[in-house]
Amino acid sequence: MYVHQDHSVQPMSTTFSDIPVIHAFDPEQCSRGTVRKYWLSMASDGFGESINIPLIVARGMEDGPVVGITAAIHGNELNGIPVIQRLFQGIDPTRLQGTVVGGLTLNVPGLMLRQRQFNDGIDLNRIAPGRPDGNRSEIYIHRLIERLLPPINYLIDLHTASAGRINSWYIRADMERPATARMARLQNPDIILNNTANDGTFRGAAGTMGVDAITLELRDPHVFQKDVIADALKGVWHVLEDLHMIEEKDGRLVEQTIMCPDSYWIYCDDGGILTVLPPLGAFLRAGDVIAELTDVFGRRKKVYRAEEDGIVIGKSVDPIAQTGSRILHLGQSPLVLAQNNSLYSLG
Repeated sequence: MYVHQDHSVQPMSTTFSDIPVIHAFDPEQCSRGTVRKYWLSMASDGFGESINIPLIVARGMEDGPVVGITAAIHGNELNGIPVIQRLFQGIDPTRLQGTVVGGLTLNVPGLMLRQRQFNDGIDLNRIAPGRPDGNRSEIYIHRLIERLLPPINYLIDLHTASAGRINSWYIRADMERPATARMARLQNPDIILNNTANDGTFRGAAGTMGVDAITLELRDPHVFQKDVIADALKGVWHVLEDLHMIEEKDGRLVEQTIMCPDSYWIYCDDGGILTVLPPLGAFLRAGDVIAELTDVFGRRKKVYRAEEDGIVIGKSVDPIAQTGSRILHLGQSPLVLAQNNSLYSLG
């Protein structure tokens, strides 16, 4: 016999898998010294079924900072998912001070469709903070921010390149904020890009709420890459050590990393078959050849050159380039950031 149940006034319910569904993240929901799994309710699909975000929460025996690690706000950015899975496999909540929350997949509809955007074709990471009465993507990102971020003190948002492009292992962080600069350094990346995130991003929305937040760019889309997954996991451990949430394992910074005060993409002004020549991380001088463009018959149409010195942060690997396609992401004025945080020019 079917019995109707009204859950409208219940703080949480359960799915068929017995993982609780919650309507806002609150560390108090998780008992001290435990690791718990939750579904964070976000929206309903066309059948009226819930669209939920998978969360893992580890709450320590003592109070302390709340650190969030989030992945796949773009549905094709997968490298962050195993970083979070492995992190929680290694956390001992009985020896943890504070709380760690992992958002395994923020863009659930995009992941199911194997696409970067939300299921209405909009990039969630360009429209934050959204609107409570907007369209599908605007409501979703608004609820994500409203229901996940308020208790969080520190955020590590895991990304990759988009389809048709590849990235170096680099960090986006506001290096003028001491806490975010420290978090970025603790990742020991190839490159740190100084970036204030005032462009509608999830990280930017977190920053306006007073959350110290960084973005980790974990190389390439829609694949699992073991080396960068391992590097990112180590960096997250470093942050937890530095916040005295866990016992120190290996919190040492590398001797130096590269920091760029700014960057920009170089685009094609014509269409054809594109070959981008420099490898990721290559240092370029003004005038260096960066790409060749041919027509469909193989005849060279154009050679592109760097207009200034810089470092290759990312690049296109899609040979079919319409006018306006991306060529190369150039980090400007790369500087060596030493372990003591002093800067000196590569030149």
